[in-house]
Amino acid sequence: MFFLKKLVTNHIFAYICGTKSGNVPLLPPDKRTFFNNPLTSKFMNKTELTKAVAAKAGLTQVDAKKAIDATIESITEALKAGDKVALIGFGTFAVAQREARQGINPQTKAVIKIAAKKQAKFKAGAELDAAIQ
Repeated sequence: MFFLKKLVTNHIFAYICGTKSGNVPLLPPDKRTFFNNPLTSKFMNKTELTKAVAAKAGLTQVDAKKAIDATIESITEALKAGDKVALIGFGTFAVAQREARQGINPQTKAVIKIAAKKQAKFKAGAELDAAIQ
């Protein structure tokens, strides 16, 4: 099923951009790269982030992936240890303790107990807030 979705998505993209032989592009040339450009897309996944970091830092994609993986791993280890990770201007990662509480199963209307848990939190820094305004 995934393969079929990917095949259909690729075919539609090729049609829109006019890359199939005989197709007239539906998008002007300056808009055709929007779908593949990690700097202009509306959603960025890890692969696109890796490409963007590699382009901005002048690294290979392999080196950029290693750097991103190391950063994520370091932040995760610090949070597991109960520490806060503050990146000045970007934001602060912290762990919050959620207390046990009662909830209601919406299907059966039965009262259920929701266990206590630790939850990762992120608070954006002032520079990040200013940059997105």
